[in-house]
This record gives sequence, structure tokens and C-alpha cells, in this order.
Amino acid sequence: MTVQNDLRGGGAPLTRDTSPLDNPVWSALTGPHAHLAERSEMGVPPAEGWGRVGQAARYLDDIYAYAALADATDPAAWNDLHTLVGPGTTVKIKPVEQPPVGWEVIGGGTGVQFVDTALRAEPDPEAVPLGPDDVPEMLDLVARTEPGPFRTRTVEMGSYLGIRDRGRLIAMAGERLRVPGWTEISAVCTDPEHRGRGLATRLVRAVAAGIRERGDTPFLHAAPDNATAIRLYESIGFTERLRSRTLLLRSPGTTDQAGLL
Repeated sequence: MTVQNDLRGGGAPLTRDTSPLDNPVWSALTGPHAHLAERSEMGVPPAEGWGRVGQAARYLDDIYAYAALADATDPAAWNDLHTLVGPGTTVKIKPVEQPPVGWEVIGGGTGVQFVDTALRAEPDPEAVPLGPDDVPEMLDLVARTEPGPFRTRTVEMGSYLGIRDRGRLIAMAGERLRVPGWTEISAVCTDPEHRGRGLATRLVRAVAAGIRERGDTPFLHAAPDNATAIRLYESIGFTERLRSRTLLLRSPGTTDQAGLL
């Protein structure tokens, strides 16, 4: 069940009726990140663009393993998703409460969304830009710290910054989902041997400075059981906005099973 708080962030009211943050993957894939989506092999009309069939859209798997629907209560949207991903395909989707008959639930969880309401954003003199050449080191750091989804081309979603110690990458953070007016901060992680030095806070502030510079407001997500991350985000000026469900699904074998709610 989606639960939302009543608050303000970045000077703008956050309401379910108006905010693209209610369905951020859809907002990104039909907006600033349309170029990063996955084109269906089953034939997508050029007008639909990359990764979108009607009311369904999906990132390329090596960028971000998520799909989204314009309206998860609309059977037509689920039919579009089936056309996009094909039969018997596993796909992550959020936010969604209940898939139609025929879609097998493999796993799932709850995500907590936070928005910037009082964050002090500032550049960090030790933070260095990270790019495609740094991906092997970034993946190694992610494997040791498990900050959340990060794949071989996730770095293409936005700007990433890191801090090095004697040349070795020991902390990083960057941008993931971009929706109109908002950019998500993600992949916030620090090598266990270097924790307690405030590196994560410094990098979040530095990434936020770049987001603010182009006129966007930062937001981020955390797992509800990640108490350490939640305490950090709340202490530096983020406020919980909503909690929503993510599901890992397997698509039906036939199209006529795809949209029966």
C-alpha cells in the first residue's frame, strides 16, 4: 500500500495529484530518460520512442532493471507491458500493489522515498567526477557495500562523484532517476574501512549541489530496514514523503492473460 506524508519540499507542495514523484520511473522514462529505455523487439512504432509501448515503459536492463506503467490499475497498461517485455520475462516494477491474473509474483519489497526539505548542498573539493572508465571500480565498491541497484551502464543515468584514498575509490554517490523538476540521489556508499568520516554526507551534499545548480530538487530512496541510511538522510535535511511497493514479476505466457485485474 502506498502511504504518503503531507509536507513541502524545495519550496513546492508535494501532492499525489500533481507530483511526478508518485510514479518516478514512469515520469523519468517518458521524460528526461526516454533515451535510456529499451525498445521492444516485437516492433514499436517510431512515434512511441525507445522503451515505450502505449502505457508501459522500461529501462535497458544494463542501465536500471525497472519498468513502469502509466496506471497500474488499468488492464490496458499491463497488456502494453506484456507487448514490451514479451512472454515469460522477469521484470521489476514500481509502484504497484497487485498485478493482474497471470503475472507471477517472484519477489518484492517496500521502498521509502525522501525529498529534500532542508538540505545544505555544497561542492566538495575532494570529490572527483566518475564516468564509464571508472565502472569496474564502482561495481567493486557496490559489491562490497550493497547500496542498491547499480549495473554496468547505470553511470549513464546522471553525474557521479567519488572520493579516492591513495588512488583507490572509497566512497561514491550519484544521480539515478531524473523526472521533471527532480533528480534522485543514489548509489551512496562508503568502503567499510573508511566509514565514520562523513564521506557519504559530503558526497550527498556535493551531488545535490549539481542537481540544484540546474534547477532540480533532490530526492532519494531507502529500504525501510536500512536504519543507518534513514537516520543519515533525515539528519541532513531529507523528509520521508511516501512508502510504496516494488514487485518482481514474471509475465504471462500469452497476451490474453496479461491484463486481467
